[in-house]
Formats: sequence, C-alpha cells, structure tokens
Amino acid sequence: MQNLRIAATMLHTPVGRLEDNLAAVVAWTRRAGQAGARLICFPEMTLTGYSTRGSLADYSLSSEGPVGKTLQQLAEREAMTLLVGTAEPAPGGQVYAAHWVVQPGVPIAVYRKIHIAPPEAQALAAGDRVPVFGDEALRFGIQLCYDAHFPELSAHMACQGADVIFFPHASPRGTPAEKCRSWMRHLTARAFDNGVFVVACNQAGENGEGLYFPAIAMVIGPSGDLLAQDTSGQEGLLVADLDASLVDHVRSHRMRHFLPNRRPGLYRRLLDRQGAYRSGSDET
Repeated sequence: MQNLRIAATMLHTPVGRLEDNLAAVVAWTRRAGQAGARLICFPEMTLTGYSTRGSLADYSLSSEGPVGKTLQQLAEREAMTLLVGTAEPAPGGQVYAAHWVVQPGVPIAVYRKIHIAPPEAQALAAGDRVPVFGDEALRFGIQLCYDAHFPELSAHMACQGADVIFFPHASPRGTPAEKCRSWMRHLTARAFDNGVFVVACNQAGENGEGLYFPAIAMVIGPSGDLLAQDTSGQEGLLVADLDASLVDHVRSHRMRHFLPNRRPGLYRRLLDRQGAYRSGSDET
C-alpha cells in the first residue's frame, strides 16, 4: 500500500432524480480533486437513490450505459478513482444494490451487495462474489451497509490483500450521534481484527419516500482508532490521509496481526456439522 488521500461524501440523493444525482457526483468529485483526494467514495445507491420498493427497477442503471460513460470521462479528467453507488437490473424484476469502481482508462468494475436486510428482501437481489479491487499501490474491498454486520466478509477481503474496506451506507433513522455510536460498535472491530483501514459514509436527508438518513462519515485506522469523522448531519466531504505505515506497523506485529493465525480448516468442519457451510467461492 502507498499513502493515499481519500474523500468520503454525505449526499442527499432522492429516489429517481437521476440527472440531479449524477450532477451532484460530478460536482463533489471536482471538490474532492481540488482538496487533493485521489479516490472518492459515495454512499450506497447514490445515483438512483435508495428505496426498498419495486420502483427502483424503473431507475436501475447499467455500467455500459451513458451514465457509466460520463463517470469514466470524469475519472479520466480528474485522474481519480470513483466509488459510486447505484441500482443495477437483476433477474425477476429485482435490482442489485451495486457499487461501481470507476478508474481512468479501464472498464468499470462492480461490487454487488451480498447480505440483504429483511426490509430489502422484496426489492433487492443478492450478489454472490467477493472481489478485491486495485493494485500494489492500494488494494481495497467494498461492502454495502448491512454487509458490515457479517465479520467473515471482512476477513475474506483482508485475506485477499485488502488494505482498506469501504462501507458506503444508505442507513436511515436516528441522529448523526446515534448513527456514530452504532457504527463505532462494529466498524472499529472490522478494522482492528483485520488490520485494515475502514472508510464509511451515509446518505443525507430525506429520500422522497419517507426515509431520513443522518449524514455521517468516518475513517478508522487498522488499530481500530477513529482517525476522522463528520457527524454534522449535513451534506459534505470528509477528506483524510491514509498512512500506509499504520498498516505496515500492525501487520509486522506478531500479537496484533491476527489473520495468519486463523484456522479455516477447523471453522469449515464446525460449519459442516451445522449444515451452514457452502463450499467454493464462499470460503474464507
């Protein structure tokens, strides 16, 4: 990993207002570039807005369409990596909660939300791949909102070499302070247990369908320390420098780098007995 300045946004992006939401992505990317950021992370379903209703299928987007091309041009113009949330078409009239990885000069890559929260089950289809993106300068994973509550997923990404895990959210209800306390309970554990940076951000304001999102963003270091946060409750941009030496320090410490001492063979046998283990790409 190399040192990197990143930005995480808190945006008001109502359901179905595709042109306005895309314009906001363009504007905030430019602001992040002016602040020296080389990567910007937007909240879950930024482009389409977040909904648990079937209406999202009417707004879902393909990365090969004109919006994807606009974002690729933006990434090239600003020399930045963009992590942008959207709804993508899925079989059976559902949609995927997808997050596009838009980098200069390469096709758009995608992460699709794997764990679907109970209120989302009618509208969202689950993804089934756990990609890690990037190169030797930075390897990173993405998890969307409810995914964060399943620690195996973070361990899997870290074992694939992720230095940073981004957690874009569309997490409604509560105040920014309440949301901060909630995130600190589990996101610090994801960072500490796996020796990775964690970057999380939420949508902001009311989505046009009765859901209110408390605007919040935070950056947690690989020792589980809170490095930066914004709990203002307003649209905004949190900019932070990720110091690669913090990852190196944890991973060179025999008592703080836990992953080499995992026992996946034992875990597999225990899960087999419970009938809960699926072989293949789900292994961690």
